[in-house]
Amino acid sequence: MRLLIIGYGRMGKMVEGLSAEFGMQVAGRIDIDNVDGEWPDADVAIDFSAADAVPGNVARLGGRGIDIVIGTTGWGAHEAAVRREVETHGIGVVSAPNFALGVNLFVALTERAAELMAAQAGFGAWIHEAHHAAKRDAPSGTALLLEAAMRGTGFDRGIDVSSTRAGFIPGTHTVGFDAAGETITLTHTARDRSGFARGALEAARWVHGRKGWFTMRDVLGL
Repeated sequence: MRLLIIGYGRMGKMVEGLSAEFGMQVAGRIDIDNVDGEWPDADVAIDFSAADAVPGNVARLGGRGIDIVIGTTGWGAHEAAVRREVETHGIGVVSAPNFALGVNLFVALTERAAELMAAQAGFGAWIHEAHHAAKRDAPSGTALLLEAAMRGTGFDRGIDVSSTRAGFIPGTHTVGFDAAGETITLTHTARDRSGFARGALEAARWVHGRKGWFTMRDVLGL
């Protein structure tokens, strides 16, 4: 498979370094220095660029029939327009706020915990996430995904969501339930960014040849 990398920062470089393990050949790298030039042909693209670039990237890639994995976050206000582009061009897209396989399994575990806790009125709930100081969006897309997953199970009480931005923290998410005299916590910690890159490459391999809008739940069969 020919892979086009959109955004050649830390994540883009990591995706490139791991691509051979997934049977992929890097056809090109698009970054701020060459974004206006000619883009190489590819079977699938992985986008780790910037939030405001996503709508244009999807339109350009979709017009060439290139399937896409969107790893960029913070562009949710444009989702309806992006989805229309995907439908118009008949391509496959996997979009997720976090591609790490463990995080997506963690979301499934959180759903089950919230489902059990929905009937336990004595327990309050919270979500806390911590990331490196350069991460722009807060709360993180993963924290919002966790909150939505909890709500989807019928957990209708307050969920306090908070964020920390400091140093070089690669990503930690904690879901907690607290009652008089006891606390339950579930935590996922990313030791580095390789899990995100591997998940994105797994999604790229899975989505090629499919049509429609997908998430990591579809990739993992959850």
